[in-house]
Amino acid sequence: MLLLLAACLPTLGTAQTILVFGDSLSAAYGIPREQGWVALLQRARPDLKVVNASISGETAAGGLRRLDAALRQHRPDLVLLELGANDGLRGRPVPDIEHDLAELIRRSQHAQARVVLLGMQLPPNYGADYTRDFRALYPKLAQRYRTALVPFLLAHIPPEQFQADDLHPGVAAQAQIVRNVSPALP
Repeated sequence: MLLLLAACLPTLGTAQTILVFGDSLSAAYGIPREQGWVALLQRARPDLKVVNASISGETAAGGLRRLDAALRQHRPDLVLLELGANDGLRGRPVPDIEHDLAELIRRSQHAQARVVLLGMQLPPNYGADYTRDFRALYPKLAQRYRTALVPFLLAHIPPEQFQADDLHPGVAAQAQIVRNVSPALP
């Protein structure tokens, strides 16, 4: 489930701030925010300061416009980067998504934050080539920038635990997302 590449996460020390920088999947779209996976993670790990800077509908390009201010404000030790899905759902060219995600990683690393890339996948109706290229994007970036990778944020969530749109996980799925992400944390 979790792929840690050559630069596995070292211990972060005592002041451990985690910035979750994502889209609706991390912003608890359609469910009470306090029942979303980020809030559950904070409750499960009170030793960490978890800051949720996720916005529903966010794209990688939108994240680029917001990231520098978030890095300055929160000074995270670790960034959980969960973006790209909305870009893919809009059919944006994969090289453009890759460029923006790479820049998000570079800026986070430049700010001395370690990065965990939270991978996404697209529904098959986007075509075999596009979905394959999109899925390959996350491991490719993790390897290039020596980040940790959760290959698929929504792994092991049964279809009945998604909301009616079949894209957003419901309340019952949030604990599984925490289990998917937790191995990447200190």
